[in-house]
Amino acid sequence: MAKDQLNVLNALDVAKTQWYHFTAIVIAGMGFFTDAYDLFCISLVTKLLGRIYFHVPGSQKPGTLPPSFSSAINGVALVGTLAGQLFFGWLGDKLGRKKVYGLTLMLMCFSSVASGLSFGSSPKSVIITLCFFRFWLGFGIGGDYPLSATIMSEYANKKTRGAFIAAVFAMQGIGILGGGLFAIMISAAFDARFPAPSYEEDPLRSTIPQADYVWRIILMVGALPAALTYYWRMKMPETARYTALVAKNAKQAANDMGKVLQCEFKDEQNKVEKLAAGNTWGLFSKEFVSRHGLHLLGTASTWFLLDIAFYSQNLFQKDIFSAVGWIPAAKSMNAIQEVYKIARAQTLIAVCSTVPGYWFTVFLIDRIGRFTIQILGFAMMTIFMFALAIPYHHWTHPHNRIGFVVMYALTFFFANFGPNATTFVVPAEIFPARLRSTCHGISAAAGKAGAIIGAFGFLYLAQNTDPKKTDQGYPPGIGVKNSLIVLGVINLLGLFFTFLVPEAKGKSLEDISQENDEDQQVESSV
Repeated sequence: MAKDQLNVLNALDVAKTQWYHFTAIVIAGMGFFTDAYDLFCISLVTKLLGRIYFHVPGSQKPGTLPPSFSSAINGVALVGTLAGQLFFGWLGDKLGRKKVYGLTLMLMCFSSVASGLSFGSSPKSVIITLCFFRFWLGFGIGGDYPLSATIMSEYANKKTRGAFIAAVFAMQGIGILGGGLFAIMISAAFDARFPAPSYEEDPLRSTIPQADYVWRIILMVGALPAALTYYWRMKMPETARYTALVAKNAKQAANDMGKVLQCEFKDEQNKVEKLAAGNTWGLFSKEFVSRHGLHLLGTASTWFLLDIAFYSQNLFQKDIFSAVGWIPAAKSMNAIQEVYKIARAQTLIAVCSTVPGYWFTVFLIDRIGRFTIQILGFAMMTIFMFALAIPYHHWTHPHNRIGFVVMYALTFFFANFGPNATTFVVPAEIFPARLRSTCHGISAAAGKAGAIIGAFGFLYLAQNTDPKKTDQGYPPGIGVKNSLIVLGVINLLGLFFTFLVPEAKGKSLEDISQENDEDQQVESSV
């Protein structure tokens, strides 16, 4: 602790794990549960949308979304998320974490419901309406990233801070799992209540009118967990670090944390004013560049590179599921059965690799550190990508496809027990309080820029090796094998950029962000 560290902040740093820590994890974590549910549930229903709105009478195959519509539906929420991360990250430092936190949750609730109510007089207009609401859904989700991470980091003690922030992010895995389970239940219920033949048996009757309710219900249910936690978000006090170090109100910070920690703190307004004297430089100053420029480059670049690989991996899932027979040919199922099969496959991957990876990070991040986990994750993802790509034709043999899926699942495990978690944790720890939310938002937005590249670029690169498709307007692709090699190189670059990011394990937020150094410099200049 620096000479003039505020007592209330020191008390937070050394506090034993208490009930309010778990309350904060649940409140912030339910936001991330909603984020993941809303972002990833769309992949469960895109094939259903194609069957409902783009069926061609007399076709030998069920209807599918045109490539431009498919890309728009998958990508527009990511664009909205990027914009929301930048805007709400900045706003969280200007207005406070708590005020903006409620606004993002309201936007997410409204947009989830509106997405399920998408309307239009033609298939095209329905998809356009859906894209419009999913952009605003992504905008709200984007705000949840910097605010949830910042609030949790500023509430936590320094001994278990990494585990608490990672636990909030781990709710993303539970959200993916929850989306898959709910889609399984709703599709099974509709298929039992409204049985229908497969497409090859009867194309017209294979997509029942009630199928239109299935995708709408799945999307709208995403509003429920967010709505249930709105009251508790609004009841949470503003973080002491924002109140004291940014708003410069020592008395309010002492009162708020006194209620949380159940003890009394003295009014330390003189200390706050002394600390504030050194906290004058901003994001675009030379001082920020010299102190944190490389740190911001490190957090933004690693998140950018990670999300190119991570979101591209998600796009490959359907192809792999089909290759190993987990998802039968579309014409062998009716529309609702296809939703069931896709949801079951996604849920299996979540249970076996995605969710365990998140919680390995939670349990180990404060023991072995952020840096070690991120290096290990990028290294193992690189190894598995090359191991899949170089002998790719070996893995495509029918007898070896299960092995391919196992290794592919391990890349998900080490993404989550690795950079997918640590890139979320670290930006919430290493920057000054007055810029913490903004810098986290910038880092997260860089990640979403990578996700957009993965969603749009690799969607074509991995699949289009057919000259006929190129003639039809598809960009020329390089195939799955070469795409996996590219992703391996991207993961290797992420490993190298990790060396720009400092280790924050066991340190006070003020120590790691050098805010204590600013205080000492002010004293020496007097």
